[in-house]
Amino acid sequence: MNPILRSLALAVTCVTLAAPALAEEPKRPECIAPAAPGGGFDLTCKLIQSGLLEQKLLSKPMRVTYMPGGVGAVAYNAVVAQRPADGGTVVAWSSGSLLNLAQGKFGRFDENAVRWLAAVGTSYGAIAVASDSPFKTLDDLVQALKKDPSQVVIGSGGTVGSQDWMQTALIAKAAGINPRELRYVALEGGGEITTALLGHHIQVGSTDISDSMPNVIAGKMRLLAVFSDKRLEEPDMKDIPTAKEQGYDIVWPVVRGFYVGPKVSDEDYAWWKTTFDKLLASEQFAKLRDDRELFPFALTGAELDTYVKKQVADYKVLAKEFGLIQ
Repeated sequence: MNPILRSLALAVTCVTLAAPALAEEPKRPECIAPAAPGGGFDLTCKLIQSGLLEQKLLSKPMRVTYMPGGVGAVAYNAVVAQRPADGGTVVAWSSGSLLNLAQGKFGRFDENAVRWLAAVGTSYGAIAVASDSPFKTLDDLVQALKKDPSQVVIGSGGTVGSQDWMQTALIAKAAGINPRELRYVALEGGGEITTALLGHHIQVGSTDISDSMPNVIAGKMRLLAVFSDKRLEEPDMKDIPTAKEQGYDIVWPVVRGFYVGPKVSDEDYAWWKTTFDKLLASEQFAKLRDDRELFPFALTGAELDTYVKKQVADYKVLAKEFGLIQ
């Protein structure tokens, strides 16, 4: 071989050996929704299932599987302990997941136990009632709670200290009511809250607006308040009053996103991050997100990790304020 060609071939070989192998598309891509079907985690997985396929970022449909329990705790522990290196699986999380992590509700694993991948949108907390409820305003509900909190059954995703519990606890605190006197039924996510509310097994649902809007549009439910800073501008939402305008200064965004196991390779993590960056930048994804009543909120990789750690720290302060942790 010509000496010059031999030198070039050797150089190419060295570069090839030095460069890390590029990860390929997962053979069996999966999104775990850590709750029963029909709620916010399900919505989050279905959003990227549609988006990744529509944008041809995956060549095959992503499976959506359900792993309810502890409003995310079962899935979190399963992925960390049993599937830590599974590079084909992403798991949905929300602000409620971070609130639970802040209180140690995910067992021995904390916010440092997984690799935070992407945030894809945000919703806002909301207080929902059935369309035939006697409560017409947030103040109607507050007055009933002041009169006798035991007579109002509130459904929330998770037990005392959960995100849904926190929303009504903040209302109670603002109204001078002891949150511990409220009567709660712990349910597993937004799907079960909706079912219980429409079946009149509960009188009030502490949920979020993206879970609720399909039934609001269908005339089956009403929202007494949304916990946004100002009224939302979407046509179907513009008539829903905020808690703030009704005298309760409460804002509660519900960010939604994904994490992967702690031992997922850097190559697989980089593939997912790059893929999510492409997805989040597309106009088609923006439409899919809007169709699911979610609002823009996009972070990936190190920026998301920083955001998550700060949120957990802030939630720990709030949890201490309510006596949920020491």
